[in-house]
Amino acid sequence: MPDFKVHILGCGSATPTARHKPSCQVVDAHGKLFMIDCGEGAQLEFRRQSLKFSRLGHIFISHLHGDHFLGLPGLLSTMALHRKEGDVTVHIHPEGAELLQRIMAVLCRETSYTLHYDIIPPGFTGTIYSDRSLTVDTFPLYHRIPCSGFIFREKPARRTLRADMLEFHQVPVSVRRHIAEGADFTTPDGRIIPNAWLTRDPEPPASYAYCSDTMRRDAVARAVAGVRTIYHEATYDDAQAFKAAPRGHSTARDAAITARLAGAARLVIGHYSKSITDESLLAAQAAEEFAGTIIPAAEGLIFTP
Repeated sequence: MPDFKVHILGCGSATPTARHKPSCQVVDAHGKLFMIDCGEGAQLEFRRQSLKFSRLGHIFISHLHGDHFLGLPGLLSTMALHRKEGDVTVHIHPEGAELLQRIMAVLCRETSYTLHYDIIPPGFTGTIYSDRSLTVDTFPLYHRIPCSGFIFREKPARRTLRADMLEFHQVPVSVRRHIAEGADFTTPDGRIIPNAWLTRDPEPPASYAYCSDTMRRDAVARAVAGVRTIYHEATYDDAQAFKAAPRGHSTARDAAITARLAGAARLVIGHYSKSITDESLLAAQAAEEFAGTIIPAAEGLIFTP
Protein backbone atom coordinates (compact mmCIF):
# COMPACT_ATOMS: atom_id res chain seq x y z
CA MET A 1 0.00 0.00 0.00
CA PRO A 2 1.25 3.54 -0.69
CA ASP A 3 2.65 5.53 2.23
CA PHE A 4 0.53 8.57 1.37
CA LYS A 5 -3.15 8.45 0.50
CA VAL A 6 -6.31 10.47 1.01
CA HIS A 7 -9.70 9.19 2.22
CA ILE A 8 -12.87 11.15 1.39
CA LEU A 9 -15.28 10.98 4.34
CA GLY A 10 -17.61 13.75 3.19
CA CYS A 11 -17.84 15.98 0.12
CA GLY A 12 -21.20 17.76 0.33
CA SER A 13 -21.85 21.36 1.30
CA ALA A 14 -23.99 23.13 3.88
CA THR A 15 -26.21 20.26 5.06
CA PRO A 16 -26.08 16.46 4.94
CA THR A 17 -28.13 14.89 2.16
CA ALA A 18 -29.05 11.36 1.17
CA ARG A 19 -26.16 11.46 -1.31
CA HIS A 20 -23.36 13.22 0.54
CA LYS A 21 -22.07 14.03 4.02
CA PRO A 22 -20.52 17.42 4.86
CA SER A 23 -16.82 18.04 4.40
CA CYS A 24 -14.24 15.73 5.92
CA GLN A 25 -11.07 14.09 4.63
CA VAL A 26 -8.28 12.05 6.17
CA VAL A 27 -4.70 12.10 4.95
CA ASP A 28 -2.96 8.80 5.75
CA ALA A 29 0.77 9.51 5.64
CA HIS A 30 3.52 7.17 6.82
CA GLY A 31 1.47 5.58 9.57
CA LYS A 32 -0.17 8.77 10.86
CA LEU A 33 -3.70 10.05 10.22
CA PHE A 34 -4.45 13.74 9.69
CA MET A 35 -8.10 14.84 9.50
CA ILE A 36 -9.11 17.88 7.46
CA ASP A 37 -12.42 19.43 8.51
CA CYS A 38 -15.01 17.47 10.45
CA GLY A 39 -18.60 17.87 9.36
CA GLU A 40 -21.53 15.92 10.78
CA GLY A 41 -21.21 12.18 10.32
CA ALA A 42 -17.43 12.27 10.04
CA GLN A 43 -16.85 9.76 12.82
CA LEU A 44 -19.33 7.30 11.31
CA GLU A 45 -17.56 7.37 7.96
CA PHE A 46 -14.22 7.20 9.78
CA ARG A 47 -15.30 3.91 11.34
CA ARG A 48 -16.88 2.67 8.11
CA GLN A 49 -13.53 3.07 6.35
CA SER A 50 -11.78 1.09 9.11
CA LEU A 51 -9.58 4.00 10.16
CA LYS A 52 -8.14 3.86 13.66
CA PHE A 53 -8.54 6.52 16.36
CA SER A 54 -5.15 5.46 17.75
CA ARG A 55 -3.44 6.80 14.62
CA LEU A 56 -5.30 10.15 14.53
CA GLY A 57 -3.22 12.89 16.13
CA HIS A 58 -3.93 16.08 14.19
CA ILE A 59 -7.17 17.71 13.01
CA PHE A 60 -7.14 20.74 10.72
CA ILE A 61 -10.25 22.95 10.61
CA SER A 62 -10.47 25.31 7.65
CA HIS A 63 -13.18 27.56 9.07
CA LEU A 64 -16.10 27.70 11.48
CA HIS A 65 -19.10 27.06 9.27
CA GLY A 66 -21.05 24.11 10.64
CA ASP A 67 -20.55 21.79 7.69
CA HIS A 68 -16.82 21.85 8.41
CA PHE A 69 -16.88 21.88 12.22
CA LEU A 70 -20.01 20.41 13.83
CA GLY A 71 -18.76 16.83 13.78
CA LEU A 72 -15.68 17.65 15.84
CA PRO A 73 -17.11 17.69 19.39
CA GLY A 74 -18.72 14.29 18.83
CA LEU A 75 -15.55 12.86 17.34
CA LEU A 76 -13.43 14.08 20.25
CA SER A 77 -15.94 12.68 22.75
CA THR A 78 -15.98 9.29 21.02
CA MET A 79 -12.19 9.18 21.03
CA ALA A 80 -12.29 9.71 24.80
CA LEU A 81 -14.83 6.90 25.20
CA HIS A 82 -12.52 4.63 23.23
CA ARG A 83 -9.72 5.53 25.66
CA LYS A 84 -7.46 6.92 22.99
CA GLU A 85 -4.07 7.81 24.43
CA GLY A 86 -1.37 10.34 23.60
CA ASP A 87 -1.87 13.79 22.13
CA VAL A 88 -4.50 15.24 19.81
CA THR A 89 -3.87 18.66 18.29
CA VAL A 90 -6.64 20.71 16.71
CA HIS A 91 -5.29 23.33 14.28
CA ILE A 92 -7.94 26.03 14.22
CA HIS A 93 -8.66 29.75 14.17
CA PRO A 94 -8.79 31.57 17.55
CA GLU A 95 -12.59 31.79 17.78
CA GLY A 96 -12.84 28.09 17.00
CA ALA A 97 -10.51 27.16 19.84
CA GLU A 98 -12.53 29.26 22.28
CA LEU A 99 -15.80 27.73 21.09
CA LEU A 100 -14.51 24.16 21.17
CA GLN A 101 -13.08 24.59 24.67
CA ARG A 102 -16.52 25.70 25.93
CA ILE A 103 -18.27 22.80 24.19
CA MET A 104 -15.81 20.24 25.54
CA ALA A 105 -16.19 21.64 29.05
CA VAL A 106 -19.87 20.68 28.85
CA LEU A 107 -19.80 17.48 26.77
CA CYS A 108 -16.47 15.88 27.66
CA ARG A 109 -14.67 17.38 30.62
CA GLU A 110 -12.16 14.55 30.91
CA THR A 111 -10.33 12.92 28.02
CA SER A 112 -8.00 9.95 27.97
CA TYR A 113 -5.72 11.93 25.66
CA THR A 114 -4.20 15.39 25.96
CA LEU A 115 -6.02 17.90 23.77
CA HIS A 116 -3.94 20.73 22.34
CA TYR A 117 -4.94 23.77 20.29
CA ASP A 118 -2.67 25.16 17.59
CA ILE A 119 -4.00 28.62 16.77
CA ILE A 120 -3.98 29.63 13.10
CA PRO A 121 -4.22 33.42 12.84
CA PRO A 122 -6.69 34.39 10.09
CA GLY A 123 -4.77 35.18 6.92
CA PHE A 124 -1.64 33.39 8.08
CA THR A 125 0.70 31.74 5.55
CA GLY A 126 3.35 29.31 6.73
CA THR A 127 4.23 25.89 8.09
CA ILE A 128 2.07 24.66 10.97
CA TYR A 129 3.26 21.05 11.23
CA SER A 130 6.44 19.15 10.44
CA ASP A 131 7.84 15.71 11.18
CA ARG A 132 10.58 13.61 9.61
CA SER A 133 8.49 12.72 6.54
CA LEU A 134 5.84 15.44 6.13
CA THR A 135 5.11 19.16 6.35
CA VAL A 136 1.75 20.92 6.47
CA ASP A 137 1.49 24.53 5.33
CA THR A 138 -1.51 26.82 5.56
CA PHE A 139 -2.60 29.75 3.41
CA PRO A 140 -5.65 32.04 3.29
CA LEU A 141 -8.74 31.32 1.22
CA TYR A 142 -11.45 33.80 0.20
CA HIS A 143 -14.77 33.00 1.82
CA ARG A 144 -17.39 34.94 3.79
CA ILE A 145 -15.50 34.34 7.04
CA PRO A 146 -11.79 33.65 7.67
CA CYS A 147 -10.89 30.40 5.97
CA SER A 148 -7.61 28.53 5.55
CA GLY A 149 -6.34 26.01 3.04
CA PHE A 150 -3.75 23.34 3.75
CA ILE A 151 -0.88 21.81 1.77
CA PHE A 152 0.52 18.40 2.73
CA ARG A 153 3.99 17.69 1.32
CA GLU A 154 6.16 14.63 1.71
CA LYS A 155 9.78 15.40 2.39
CA PRO A 156 12.15 14.07 -0.30
CA ALA A 157 13.20 10.49 0.30
CA ARG A 158 16.74 9.20 0.05
CA ARG A 159 17.84 7.36 -3.08
CA THR A 160 17.15 3.64 -3.02
CA LEU A 161 19.95 1.08 -3.19
CA ARG A 162 20.24 -1.28 -6.16
CA ALA A 163 20.88 -4.71 -4.71
CA ASP A 164 22.12 -6.10 -8.03
CA MET A 165 24.76 -3.39 -8.46
CA LEU A 166 25.84 -3.52 -4.82
CA GLU A 167 26.46 -7.24 -5.24
CA PHE A 168 28.19 -6.83 -8.60
CA HIS A 169 30.64 -4.26 -7.22
CA GLN A 170 30.97 -6.13 -3.90
CA VAL A 171 30.01 -3.12 -1.78
CA PRO A 172 30.42 -4.01 1.90
CA VAL A 173 27.36 -3.76 4.14
CA SER A 174 29.27 -1.37 6.42
CA VAL A 175 29.31 1.42 3.81
CA ARG A 176 25.87 0.99 2.27
CA ARG A 177 24.27 3.60 4.53
CA HIS A 178 26.74 6.16 3.13
CA ILE A 179 25.88 5.05 -0.39
CA ALA A 180 22.18 5.64 0.35
CA GLU A 181 23.07 9.13 1.57
CA GLY A 182 24.77 9.95 -1.74
CA ALA A 183 28.40 8.83 -1.43
CA ASP A 184 30.33 7.19 -4.24
CA PHE A 185 32.10 3.86 -3.59
CA THR A 186 35.84 3.40 -3.87
CA THR A 187 36.93 -0.17 -4.56
CA PRO A 188 39.96 -1.73 -2.86
CA ASP A 189 41.99 -1.15 -6.05
CA GLY A 190 41.06 2.57 -6.10
CA ARG A 191 38.31 2.64 -8.75
CA ILE A 192 35.45 5.03 -8.05
CA ILE A 193 31.95 3.65 -8.64
CA PRO A 194 29.53 6.59 -9.07
CA ASN A 195 26.59 6.72 -6.71
CA ALA A 196 24.21 6.89 -9.68
CA TRP A 197 25.29 3.35 -10.64
CA LEU A 198 24.48 1.99 -7.20
CA THR A 199 21.19 3.71 -6.46
CA ARG A 200 17.88 4.66 -8.04
CA ASP A 201 15.97 7.91 -7.88
CA PRO A 202 13.29 7.78 -5.17
CA GLU A 203 9.64 8.20 -6.03
CA PRO A 204 8.74 11.90 -6.38
CA PRO A 205 7.37 13.20 -3.06
CA ALA A 206 3.60 13.45 -2.89
CA SER A 207 1.95 16.83 -2.47
CA TYR A 208 -1.70 17.58 -1.82
CA ALA A 209 -3.55 20.87 -1.41
CA TYR A 210 -6.94 21.22 0.24
CA CYS A 211 -8.81 24.31 -0.94
CA SER A 212 -11.98 24.47 1.11
CA ASP A 213 -14.68 27.12 0.71
CA THR A 214 -13.35 29.91 -1.46
CA MET A 215 -14.04 32.18 -4.37
CA ARG A 216 -11.66 31.80 -7.29
CA ARG A 217 -8.61 34.00 -6.81
CA ASP A 218 -5.23 33.98 -8.55
CA ALA A 219 -3.69 34.24 -5.09
CA VAL A 220 -4.98 30.74 -4.31
CA ALA A 221 -3.39 29.38 -7.49
CA ARG A 222 -0.10 31.02 -6.51
CA ALA A 223 -0.30 29.56 -3.01
CA VAL A 224 -0.68 25.99 -4.32
CA ALA A 225 1.62 26.33 -7.34
CA GLY A 226 3.63 23.17 -7.95
CA VAL A 227 1.38 20.90 -5.88
CA ARG A 228 0.67 17.66 -7.73
CA THR A 229 -2.94 17.05 -6.64
CA ILE A 230 -5.39 19.80 -5.65
CA TYR A 231 -8.74 19.37 -3.97
CA HIS A 232 -10.85 22.44 -4.72
CA GLU A 233 -14.45 23.12 -3.85
CA ALA A 234 -16.81 23.04 -6.82
CA THR A 235 -20.12 23.93 -5.23
CA TYR A 236 -21.94 24.98 -8.40
CA ASP A 237 -22.18 24.23 -12.10
CA ASP A 238 -22.17 26.91 -14.80
CA ALA A 239 -25.94 27.37 -14.62
CA GLN A 240 -25.63 28.44 -10.97
CA ALA A 241 -22.44 30.47 -11.36
CA PHE A 242 -24.28 33.64 -10.34
CA LYS A 243 -24.55 32.22 -6.80
CA ALA A 244 -20.86 31.47 -6.37
CA ALA A 245 -19.08 34.75 -5.59
CA PRO A 246 -21.87 36.28 -3.45
CA ARG A 247 -21.77 33.17 -1.25
CA GLY A 248 -17.99 32.90 -1.20
CA HIS A 249 -17.85 29.76 -3.33
CA SER A 250 -16.59 28.46 -6.68
CA THR A 251 -17.91 26.61 -9.68
CA ALA A 252 -16.26 23.52 -11.12
CA ARG A 253 -14.93 25.75 -13.88
CA ASP A 254 -13.38 28.06 -11.28
CA ALA A 255 -11.71 25.08 -9.61
CA ALA A 256 -10.28 23.94 -12.92
CA ILE A 257 -8.85 27.36 -13.72
CA THR A 258 -7.09 27.38 -10.35
CA ALA A 259 -5.64 23.91 -10.99
CA ARG A 260 -4.44 24.94 -14.43
CA LEU A 261 -2.80 28.13 -13.19
CA ALA A 262 -1.14 26.18 -10.37
CA GLY A 263 0.34 23.63 -12.78
CA ALA A 264 -1.30 20.67 -11.02
CA ALA A 265 -1.47 17.20 -12.52
CA ARG A 266 -4.77 16.24 -10.89
CA LEU A 267 -7.86 18.02 -9.62
CA VAL A 268 -10.30 16.55 -7.13
CA ILE A 269 -13.60 18.43 -6.94
CA GLY A 270 -16.16 18.36 -4.14
CA HIS A 271 -18.27 20.40 -1.69
CA TYR A 272 -21.26 19.92 -3.99
CA SER A 273 -24.42 21.95 -3.60
CA LYS A 274 -27.44 19.83 -2.65
CA SER A 275 -28.89 20.83 -6.02
CA ILE A 276 -26.15 18.91 -7.86
CA THR A 277 -27.41 15.44 -8.74
CA ASP A 278 -24.85 14.52 -11.41
CA GLU A 279 -21.19 15.23 -10.58
CA SER A 280 -20.15 14.15 -14.07
CA LEU A 281 -21.57 17.46 -15.34
CA LEU A 282 -19.21 19.34 -13.03
CA ALA A 283 -16.28 17.21 -14.21
CA ALA A 284 -17.16 17.90 -17.85
CA GLN A 285 -17.26 21.65 -17.27
CA ALA A 286 -13.96 21.50 -15.39
CA ALA A 287 -12.38 19.55 -18.26
CA GLU A 288 -12.98 22.52 -20.56
CA GLU A 289 -10.45 24.48 -18.50
CA PHE A 290 -8.04 21.84 -17.18
CA ALA A 291 -6.30 19.14 -19.22
CA GLY A 292 -5.12 17.06 -16.27
CA THR A 293 -6.94 14.27 -14.49
CA ILE A 294 -10.25 15.30 -12.87
CA ILE A 295 -11.69 13.20 -10.04
CA PRO A 296 -15.15 13.90 -8.60
CA ALA A 297 -15.00 13.24 -4.86
CA ALA A 298 -17.32 10.67 -3.29
CA GLU A 299 -17.56 9.18 0.18
CA GLY A 300 -15.33 6.12 0.37
CA LEU A 301 -12.99 7.33 -2.37
CA ILE A 302 -9.32 6.66 -1.58
CA PHE A 303 -6.58 8.03 -3.83
CA THR A 304 -2.84 8.64 -3.85
CA PRO A 305 -1.89 12.26 -4.59
